[in-house]
Amino acid sequence: MHYILLQDSSWATFIGRFHPAIVHFPIGFLLIGALLELGRRWGKVAVSESVIVFILLLSAVSATFACAAGYLLSLSGGYDANLLNNHMWKGIGVAVFAWMAWAVKSDNLQRIMPSEKVIYLPAFIIATVLTLSTGHDGGSLTHGEGYLTQYTPEPFRGLAGLPPMQQKPTEIKPITDVQQAIVYTDIVQPILEAKCTQCHSASKSKGDLRMDQLALLAKGGENGPAFVAGKGAESDMIKRCLLPENEDEHMPPKGKPQLTADQIALLSWWIDQGAPADKKVAQLTVSEAVKPALASLGKEAPANAENAKEPAVLSLKVPKANDEAIENLRKTGLIVSTLSQDQNLLEISAVNLPGFSDKQMELLQPVAQQITWLKLGGTAITDAALPQIAKFPNVSKLHLEHTVITDNGIVSLKPLAHLGYINIVDTKVGDKGLKAIADMKALRSVYVWQSAVTDSAVSQIGRKNPDLLVMNGFNEATVAQFVKAGDTGDKKELKNK
Repeated sequence: MHYILLQDSSWATFIGRFHPAIVHFPIGFLLIGALLELGRRWGKVAVSESVIVFILLLSAVSATFACAAGYLLSLSGGYDANLLNNHMWKGIGVAVFAWMAWAVKSDNLQRIMPSEKVIYLPAFIIATVLTLSTGHDGGSLTHGEGYLTQYTPEPFRGLAGLPPMQQKPTEIKPITDVQQAIVYTDIVQPILEAKCTQCHSASKSKGDLRMDQLALLAKGGENGPAFVAGKGAESDMIKRCLLPENEDEHMPPKGKPQLTADQIALLSWWIDQGAPADKKVAQLTVSEAVKPALASLGKEAPANAENAKEPAVLSLKVPKANDEAIENLRKTGLIVSTLSQDQNLLEISAVNLPGFSDKQMELLQPVAQQITWLKLGGTAITDAALPQIAKFPNVSKLHLEHTVITDNGIVSLKPLAHLGYINIVDTKVGDKGLKAIADMKALRSVYVWQSAVTDSAVSQIGRKNPDLLVMNGFNEATVAQFVKAGDTGDKKELKNK
């Protein structure tokens, strides 16, 4: 039995995960008991000593169970050893002193050892103080060191001797020159800091994995290496991001800020390039598929990008998509993200599924109403897929870049009443196709570089449709403007809805 208790197992983890729930009982009982004892001594509360004794017994019993469950939870690993050790012994102290306070307060024990009554109050006070300190350590173990004091405001911060407040990054800062950016330092590390290091750092290393330093990330954790250099699709850190959000192995965990499709694409690209520590973007091979994601890291888009009309899709509300249908999509490798909980709108991306074909389009039918952003760039779809896309009534952003679609297929998209953004870079779409969609009521941005569209057609359409932005040249500034105007801005508005 002793051997089993010292080993991590499914039973140990199952029981251990009740620790966060059980631990609230001794906290509550001890604090209530302390308040009642204080009120009784001040003559403010009429409560019998038997009630205090009963509360102390509940405190001691629940603290003991919390210690046992906490020990079993600690076997799963991933916690700072010193902090865990302090938390454990303080928790044991709570249980020990709670039992002492109860034993001394008990009438039967007082008859046997009346002199022991003097240790009742000190034991009660120590148990209560330890409860507060243990709770602080527990919060640090669960959420990272300094979790409870992280947002202490001034002047209390200075009085407590805490260092100046440092905001944890939540977004990648704009990069002045993307081509000269060091991929790991300027792109990868900020993504990891914003989305991963809360659970994988020096203060908390779930699964014995740390992601705050490249050497430790390469070392991996209890499940092996986090990534396989040169093989992004086979790397555990990428595969876990692509799992359904409700699965236990999905990372980041459900409820935590999730990586965007662009962020996953950038991490996967970095790994594909060998996960270099000090190389710049210009020194690596940049695929067409990852160029928009890189460009979106540049300086903020010009102000005129913010003056576009609010897409009508922002006022839509559709039924919630079937959970099973979403899970089936994710199992194929598609990235499915909820853009707005209130509106039930979805983004579906095949950024990591280049083999996605016309036959697989039928998988999207169950969520036809919910799709508003559809990213099929770099896939194997043909013109045959476009009539099926036209049956998704609420599509507002459509990525078809680096596919073999032509004028014959693009015409099929005219029924899409909310389509405001379309990317047909490096396709066979020409002047005929562009002219066919240029009059679509909601269309505001079309990206056509490296397609069959001519400059003269772009100029002609620009004069005829002054509200339509047609971009037919590649540079980081224009791509960043296009991506931010077509994706980032609307995403913020959708989330605020």
